Formats: sequence, C-alpha cells, structure tokens
Amino acid sequence: METLVVFGGSGFLGIEIAKVLASHGYKTRIAVRNLENDKLQILRKLSDNFEFVYADVRDETSIGLAINGCEGVINAVGLYTERASETFEAVHELGALNIAHQSQRLGVKRLILISGIGVDLYSQSAYVRARAKGELFTRDIFHSATILRPSAIFGIDDKLVNSIANILRFSPIFPLFGKGDAQLQPVFVGDVAEAVARVMKQSDTSGETYELGGPTVYNYREFIQLIANYSQRKRPLIPIPFLFWESLAFLTCFLPKPPITRDTISLVIQDNIVSKTALSLSNLSISPTPLETILPKYDF
Repeated sequence: METLVVFGGSGFLGIEIAKVLASHGYKTRIAVRNLENDKLQILRKLSDNFEFVYADVRDETSIGLAINGCEGVINAVGLYTERASETFEAVHELGALNIAHQSQRLGVKRLILISGIGVDLYSQSAYVRARAKGELFTRDIFHSATILRPSAIFGIDDKLVNSIANILRFSPIFPLFGKGDAQLQPVFVGDVAEAVARVMKQSDTSGETYELGGPTVYNYREFIQLIANYSQRKRPLIPIPFLFWESLAFLTCFLPKPPITRDTISLVIQDNIVSKTALSLSNLSISPTPLETILPKYDF
C-alpha cells in the first residue's frame, strides 16, 4: 500500500482528496498546521488509513518530516485572503517551492500541485500571480510534477454556492460585479479529487497540466440566477459598476476582514473556463458532474 501525503488536507478540497484517495486504497497522511482542527474529525471517523502530522508550508523542516516515507505528494494548500504573515507569496510561492524541493530531495515518485485556471504572471491579482509563480517553482525543481487547474469548485460545504445563497437569504437585491458577463465553468469537488487519484495512478500524466471544469459554462448572472431558483429566493440582480467595487476595496482594505479585495475584483472580471486545447477531465476518463445534480442537496 503506497503512502501519500496531502498538504492542506483540512481544507474543503483537501478533505475530499483524502477521502477519495482512501477509497482507492492509498494510505494517506494529512499534513496540516492545526492538528486539533474539527474538520479532521470527519476523516478520523472514516478510516484507519489516515495519519495526521504537523506541517507548515513556510517551514521546510516540517515539510520534510511530513513527506518522509511517502511515494506521492499532493499540494492542495489554498489561501484566498492574506492575513499578517500568511501572504500569497509565503503560501503559494515559497510554500510550493518548499514542497517541491523536499519532494525532490526525498525521492518522491509523484507530485501533484493544485493550482487554478487563469494563472498569469502578469495578472493584476496578487493571488493569480502567486499561483503562476508557484507553478513555475514547482516544475523548475520537480520536472515531472502534474499540475491541476480547477475552475471554481462547488460541493455541499463550499464557499462558492453557500456565500451566494447567504446573500440571497439576507438581502432584498443581489449586487452584480459589472453586468455579470464574466464566464465560469464550476467543477464538482468530487471530480477534482477523483482527478488527483487517477493522475497518481497513471504514469502518462507526469509533467502534464490539466484544466478541470464542469459540463456547463455560465456567466455570473446565470450562475447566481440558478442558485436563486434552487434556493427559492429570487432577487433582482442589480449591475454595479466596477469603479464602485474598486472604491469599496480601497476604503476597506485595512479592515481585519475586508468585505471585498482588489484580488476578488480581478478574479471576477476574467473568464474562468477550460481552454479548448487543454487536457481536461475527459482525458482522465472522468465525466464531469452537473451543478444541477448537486444543488438539491444543499441546505438552503
């Protein structure tokens, strides 16, 4: 039985990856900063094939200890809002470099990095730039690393659908970013996790990059309207100019938890869909799950 380690294993995606890897027969090590995280109880109850270890991706020593003895490594660490020393540079750049370096040093067979569609070294978004640099650092050190770039990820416990549902619950209107024309191709969390397992099993995926999206492309207006229909909370969708959002981000950027950031605005301006020439879920023989089959399971 091969042992794999999942960095970011207490996150929304990380937990699902760990569950799917266990179902494929892997012994899975969960590397996290907080071993007392309540979310880990989900995994402790599922299987004895889980091991829980401390690791901070900013600290190479802890990364090496977490990887030691493993045949495969999955970097599923995600940071979407910077807080003090937890910066995009520290997590997505330095963290990716550290994991790749220790994986190479310890002779790991396979390394998978979870990134995101639309990574761009020249993006206005610090988050997107950091993701792009993380990919470069990973491949520079661990040449055969496989990179998975999911679109926006949905699942019953997600922040994507649930945050929109909360706005619909408490607000008489729904403010759009601009006209809501930007496109996205939301992908089911279980499909992304299954992609990780299949990449780990198939040697011909080494060194490849896959873009993971669902079966349907929506614009943001359509996406929000779909959630409103399923939650039975239809609201007027009001276009708000981007200048207003940018001003709000500037005025609230010093708050501990700003309601919106410049990175958020940069992300929603851009389309988030699988490119026509990219390897995708179909190349891994995975049929993407429609959003409409999962929405009825949400607790709206």
